[in-house]
Amino acid sequence: MTSIPFCKFHGFGNDYIVVERAKLASDLDLSEFAKAICHRHTGAGADGVAIMGDTKNPDADLFCEIINPDGSIAGFSGNGTRCAAAYLYHRELWSEPELRLETRSGVNSFRLIERPNPTSYMFEAGIGKPRFSNEEVPVHTDGPRDAVVNEPITIEGRQYHFSAINVGNPVACIFVEEFSFDWQPIGRSMEVHEVFPERSNVVFVKIADRQNINIRIWERGAGETSASGTCSAGAAVLSAFLLKTDRAVSVHSAGGTTQVLWRKDDEIVLTGRADLAYCGEWPLLNLT
Repeated sequence: MTSIPFCKFHGFGNDYIVVERAKLASDLDLSEFAKAICHRHTGAGADGVAIMGDTKNPDADLFCEIINPDGSIAGFSGNGTRCAAAYLYHRELWSEPELRLETRSGVNSFRLIERPNPTSYMFEAGIGKPRFSNEEVPVHTDGPRDAVVNEPITIEGRQYHFSAINVGNPVACIFVEEFSFDWQPIGRSMEVHEVFPERSNVVFVKIADRQNINIRIWERGAGETSASGTCSAGAAVLSAFLLKTDRAVSVHSAGGTTQVLWRKDDEIVLTGRADLAYCGEWPLLNLT
């Protein structure tokens, strides 16, 4: 084996390299592979890698491992798994109307609802139920919390307040009136703050009305991204939980709009696109 075949998909600009586990050498260092191929200047460039493989879970069809561009493992990625699902249909490896993907955070179902063009795929995905307690997010607090709401945090000498949730990955949200401030350094510092033992995605949320919110994203292990299914879900559910919006919300990020429904049975449903960028081969010499 001299190269690794892959396809690059994106969900509203949030891009992922998708590869098949069977096409990778058993001794390949996946962390180093992800760091190399995701590099924006010397690699293919991506916000993460989705590796598709077999599963032993009878409730799933395949297993999807998500690796961040810094080489760390992600529990889940809404856009990453959507890109992985699109890859399977694009490669004609899957043709059923529904796909069940196992991730480290559980089994998620994907239903292909539209193909706007031959390289675009619209999915409705059930991604599980939110978790709110400080232990489940997780967040270090000065006592047990059934929900982490309006918690103070000090970043570079200034105090902010955040609410947090776990929707497959930890998400911390700061609600703001506008985005005309330097939010990236705040996100960078919050991601690795000691109150988050597993680090955290950081989302800045601006409420437009009961059905619409706008977000800016600092993603754990990836930095600033144009979109994120996990962050969209976390921001939408927290907005509804705090009674700022309804339970069906259009989440507008820099890259596009994700529809989030937090159903009455507590299940979160995401609706969004995955688009093919290109397919290629990654030479193994780039890993030496």
